[in-house]
Amino acid sequence: MQPFERSVLLIGATGSFGERLAAGLIRSGIAVIAVARNTARLEKLARQLGPQISIETCERSRIDTPFLTALRSGHPGLYAIADASGPFQTSDDRLPRAAIGAHLHYVDLADARDFVGHIGSLDQHARAAGVAVLSGASSTPALSHAVLDWLVADARTIVSIDVSIAPGNRAPRGLSVVQAILSTVGQPVRVFRGGRWSEHPGWSLNKAVTLPGIGKRPVALCETPDLDLLVTRYHPTVDAIFRAGLELRLLHDGVAALALLVRFGLVKTLTPLARPLRAMADLFKPFGSDRGGMQIDTLLINNASNVVRRVWTLSANAGIGPYIPTLPALAVLKMLADDHLSWRGAAPCAGIIPYDTVAAEFEHHGIMAEHRETVAPPPLIRRLLGASYDTLPAAIRDGHDVSGILVLEGQADATAPDTLIAAVFSRLFRFPRSGSNMPLRVEMRSEDDGSETWTRIYPDVTMRSNLRNADPSTQCLDEVFGPVAIRLKWQATDVGLTLSPIGARLLGIPLPSFLCPRSVARETVDNNGRFQFDVDISMPLIGRIVRYRGFLVPMSKPG
Repeated sequence: MQPFERSVLLIGATGSFGERLAAGLIRSGIAVIAVARNTARLEKLARQLGPQISIETCERSRIDTPFLTALRSGHPGLYAIADASGPFQTSDDRLPRAAIGAHLHYVDLADARDFVGHIGSLDQHARAAGVAVLSGASSTPALSHAVLDWLVADARTIVSIDVSIAPGNRAPRGLSVVQAILSTVGQPVRVFRGGRWSEHPGWSLNKAVTLPGIGKRPVALCETPDLDLLVTRYHPTVDAIFRAGLELRLLHDGVAALALLVRFGLVKTLTPLARPLRAMADLFKPFGSDRGGMQIDTLLINNASNVVRRVWTLSANAGIGPYIPTLPALAVLKMLADDHLSWRGAAPCAGIIPYDTVAAEFEHHGIMAEHRETVAPPPLIRRLLGASYDTLPAAIRDGHDVSGILVLEGQADATAPDTLIAAVFSRLFRFPRSGSNMPLRVEMRSEDDGSETWTRIYPDVTMRSNLRNADPSTQCLDEVFGPVAIRLKWQATDVGLTLSPIGARLLGIPLPSFLCPRSVARETVDNNGRFQFDVDISMPLIGRIVRYRGFLVPMSKPG
């Protein structure tokens, strides 16, 4: 292909991503026909990028097959449409249909779950026209899947996938991006978590990710096509989650607070607040940084039967972050221009372009990507008990075999507290309410610091704690409930486990014995060979807080 012999119609060319995609196309020898609503901004873009860009002032909704056919007659090198406009949450398929009708390839940067997910309905039409219609040629799903195809190539079983994007605070905030994020904040989002589909509020499931050269960033659940595509393409046994976040804690937690308005039904959606919230966020532009990044964390069992964690990270400095979402689209458009992509049809842009093709664009922008692999540590309780662990009954060992993630299900009975004050303590620690034969689900997750987080899900309450600071010499560890840490001694026998509290701390301060809980906790095997638990907790001067007992059975383990 001769330089500028071919051209792309770029819609949304004056937006944050459109401008950067236009620059990348021209740098690659592909001419650009820039389309946007604002003539002045188009003319400014043309002055910046030079003679290889022509401009068309036009509303996206006016672009149909006759328009494209007429445009193509004046631009014989036109071979593709690239849509960087957004927000795609409110878009329909008229534009890709128009592209098919004009026998033009179509590529977009969509991040809307439904829009990308439904693009396959045009597959037969695209094949008949001999064109490629690819939706989501952006950070998600194109880049995330290109990375994963390479990262998990030797996986026998994929246990979990966690994708996170963390832009810098000074990165441009296009209105369409803000609208897209706010459209799902606080709304119920369908997520594959704990081996099953469930709903969680948008901007929940908060965690922190560490990016090389950048540090820790908060991220939270964000609805994108990856929530579906990670499951359909990789079949993880436990988790497939996509998160995004804001660099400044004040802004990130502020969005989480606004999500409560939606969750409590006070407002239907935060989308109408996009403009004022964007203006308020811009007031904080002097703070934070212009550094952003991406992380893909996967737990898998490889062909050697080892449980390993593989983490790929990308870091971008000096305002380069907004280029990242455009690079998969640029790679696809270059492949189509050079006839290096023979694929035809309509589908999400997942598994279409190889990682090396996208990564080839990193060097020009100084984007750093790296990956690491670690072998998952032995389960926490095995490390705590040492040789004593092997004396436990098989059902007890299976109930603590947390190789990354372990999910158990069963039933439980719970007894009500003795007093009103005991009931208050029970509520504070989110112990189960009184009931019989209640369904119970327990999710145990090993953390990067070697601790384990246990989540017990009852019908009306979820109780979560973190087990850490294991000391094999004393067979003691801390179980942490928020600001309270209970020191537990674990004793193993050939019939099961006994757990006894030997102390407690509040905010790190040791509590006197009269404020420490009394507990008798046993794990044994019932007559059906199942993991059986019986926990009785009381407080001096207060009485019984809760007693819960029942059985658990591990879900089918990967392997």
